[in-house]
Amino acid sequence: MDRINAPHRRTVLALGTAAAAAPWLGAVPARADASTTGRAADTAQAAATELDELGIGELRRRMDDGRLTAEQLTRHYLERIERIDPLLHAVIEVNPDALRDARRLDAERDRRGPLHGMPILLKDLVETADRMHTTAGSLALRGLRPARDATVAARLRAAGAVILGKTNLSEWAGGMSLTHHAGWSARGGQTRNPYKLDRSPNESSSGTAVAAAANLCVAGIGTETNGSIIDPASANCVVGVKPTVGLVGRGGVIPGVPSQDSVGPIARTVRDAAILLGTLVGVDDRDPATEASRGHFHRDYTRFLNADGLRGARIGVPRAVYFGYSHHADEIAERAIATLRKAGATVVDPADIPTAEQLEDLPSSMVVQAYEIKRGLNAYLAAAPGDHPRGLAELIAFNRAHADRELRYVRQDGLEAVHELDFTEREYREALATNHRLSRTEGIDAVLRRFDLDALVMPTTGPPAKIDLIRGDSYGGGSSTPAALAGYPAISVPAGFAFGLPVGLTFMGTAWSEPVLLRLAYAYEQASRVRRPPTYREADVGF
Repeated sequence: MDRINAPHRRTVLALGTAAAAAPWLGAVPARADASTTGRAADTAQAAATELDELGIGELRRRMDDGRLTAEQLTRHYLERIERIDPLLHAVIEVNPDALRDARRLDAERDRRGPLHGMPILLKDLVETADRMHTTAGSLALRGLRPARDATVAARLRAAGAVILGKTNLSEWAGGMSLTHHAGWSARGGQTRNPYKLDRSPNESSSGTAVAAAANLCVAGIGTETNGSIIDPASANCVVGVKPTVGLVGRGGVIPGVPSQDSVGPIARTVRDAAILLGTLVGVDDRDPATEASRGHFHRDYTRFLNADGLRGARIGVPRAVYFGYSHHADEIAERAIATLRKAGATVVDPADIPTAEQLEDLPSSMVVQAYEIKRGLNAYLAAAPGDHPRGLAELIAFNRAHADRELRYVRQDGLEAVHELDFTEREYREALATNHRLSRTEGIDAVLRRFDLDALVMPTTGPPAKIDLIRGDSYGGGSSTPAALAGYPAISVPAGFAFGLPVGLTFMGTAWSEPVLLRLAYAYEQASRVRRPPTYREADVGF
């Protein structure tokens, strides 16, 4: 869950109770039977081409020497989406002008940079001033057509990227329901994990992670409040970068919890994620938090990548809370830790976060979420153009009026709890200070200082659980909460497979430590070479 942080569902639920067909057309897809998904899976595997798994560097070389054009690459991904995405429901809408934009970029004499002509997908929280919608997966916002690109969309266009389309997500970034329905929205249906089709894609940036994993784009943009970049990256064997809050501007992105919200890249490799990050960063006049990034952001993060970057690094292993919830994840993490040592890192084990237990069930976290979501969404809906609900009360009423689609599988008890709970500004400020003290000074920073560490590593989350639209997906555990509450960076990198299901390794650090984390993550990626394309399997794996 993203908007209502996953570890705190019980707290919010208790207080809330007390307080009282084609995915881009908006149809709710029917569950496919075994014969249908079997044929589709065969089609997906047969659709492999020589362009699959190629990174930005190789694609750039092919374009520069005339073997590939932006139009050809864009057409390739559009055709692949048409063939494969009915199986996955990762793409909620394609850009009707993508080919036109690609042809225009091909006609330019000078290349703008590495992203020139590269098709990128955006999570359906990111506004675009074009013929696409921006809806958070909700039928209530189907007519929303912003007059201005979100800052990240504008920066991608300026860098020459082709905006290929929008990706599906957990509706309202997971904030709609207190149960876990990762990757389900009324507009886009249920996103499926390409490594096993009955498994969860994990958390709200699921469509972007699935699309990147299935080679439906060069890379994509996700957002995270708590786990919604790194968890789907883990579940789909891709790289997810959750930046420091304030490093990437959030102007024009539908808000969640601003003290925690991050926008970041999801890609098949660390290098590609680093290229995207360098394009996204910088001060945003629509996001005051980015003022703090002055002197901390870099236009080229690839210069920090070093295959020998683990040598001499000091890396801590926080075992309390972040190990023990999944023996499959633990086994994969142990192998990863051995790889870190072999590559020259000094591993301090254990190096526990002193406040780990407190962070996982923190009443102040619920106060901050409820306060910020309520005010953020009310302000956004009131100002956004178009005919749609103008606030949370109207949104809740809309969902009730369209319950056959909006509430078909999920309740809106998350939205209702946020709407009904009311905290004073003083209560909010005190709660936010508590979150920051426990996650920063007494949390991540404390353990980094005590052991003189460059970063922490832990399993990102367990193997993806089965999709359960009726009861909601199960959530076993994960590592996202400390960085989420602190507003600090984290990177998930593929680490291994449990019965064919991906599991990632998280590198976590202090504020503005993206250069260090990218260096470590890249060196680990090069030493481990875990990434492999999805298999679109159906058969049960037995756990």
